[in-house]
Amino acid sequence: MRNKSIKEAALVLTGLITLTALITFSGADLALSSIFYIDGAWPVGELFLWKLLYRIDRLPSVILATAGIAAAALSFWKPEMKQWRRSALFLVFFLVLGPGLLVNTVFKEGWGRPRPRDIVEFGGKKPFLHPWEKGIRGEGRSFPSGHASAAFFLIAPYFIYRRLRPSLANGWLAGGVFFGTIMSIARITQGAHFLSDTLWAFGMVYLMGLLLSHLMGLDLESPPAHLT
Repeated sequence: MRNKSIKEAALVLTGLITLTALITFSGADLALSSIFYIDGAWPVGELFLWKLLYRIDRLPSVILATAGIAAAALSFWKPEMKQWRRSALFLVFFLVLGPGLLVNTVFKEGWGRPRPRDIVEFGGKKPFLHPWEKGIRGEGRSFPSGHASAAFFLIAPYFIYRRLRPSLANGWLAGGVFFGTIMSIARITQGAHFLSDTLWAFGMVYLMGLLLSHLMGLDLESPPAHLT
């Protein structure tokens, strides 16, 4: 990565580590989840909005990536779309490598952090683990949040447009962060994830987007003619 990308990645990592430390020392993971654990259940998570978000799941991210597949395919038949092929493929690779591989396969399946509803403090049988504490593979799927990572994936166009059309890029970033945040709230109210799980879902997705956009040269492209 060039210096600017390295600095950005370092800044994001520093922010993630700092916020994780604050969550740890303040006890925010347990404190926030305890608000929604009422009389041995998670009733807030059963409200319509939060259940709807759970059911929506990865649909928006799949639609966005599918649009990328379609655009990439069309670029081989329509020369005027060739300039968008790299950006279209970026959407596909980003979903597969970010929320797909890094979040759900490497960490969610392998890290072993128990969910809030499974720990002793909330009526379960498993011990509470901090996000940096690796549990037993297959014994917990809390870290990080798969639903939140798929929702945060909607920031993807930010990496495509941020060199070309900053205002549009910032709109996608804000929208993706908003959707990811309300999805995170849904999963916390349902006893499925801790605050730190959702924080790292965003961090991993953002860092993968940053790395992939650099490797694919999106930050080097000159604006297409119709955007100049």
